[in-house]
Amino acid sequence: MYRAVTRGIRVTVEPQFLEEESAPADGRYFWAYTVEIANLGKETVQLKTRHWRITDGTGQLHEVRGAGVVGEEPVLAPGDTYSYTSGCPLGTPHGTMTGDYTMVTRSGETFPVEIPLFPLDSPYVKRVVH
Repeated sequence: MYRAVTRGIRVTVEPQFLEEESAPADGRYFWAYTVEIANLGKETVQLKTRHWRITDGTGQLHEVRGAGVVGEEPVLAPGDTYSYTSGCPLGTPHGTMTGDYTMVTRSGETFPVEIPLFPLDSPYVKRVVH
């Protein structure tokens, strides 16, 4: 698992390669990732937007921006957690993801929350040993 904490908001990510959704012979690899967002702080926040930076095995960057996550904009009171699972296809057998969420407080203040960098590795990665 991969973790980051920003201003009392902890983001934990657990990626998993999905063999059954992948077709390596066709250059298609698919991962699921489960995210848990925990409010360890003292103020209620709402997740408003997401910004993902996905880098494939060739170094090509693909950015995804949008409202909320999986169609929701969850509100997290102090002590609350919210979890969701989503997916990521790549044309290479490995890559990375990272990004941030924009949170807003009850008073209207917005701030970014780090999504930790995590690897997307499949059993099809060719390792070179020097």
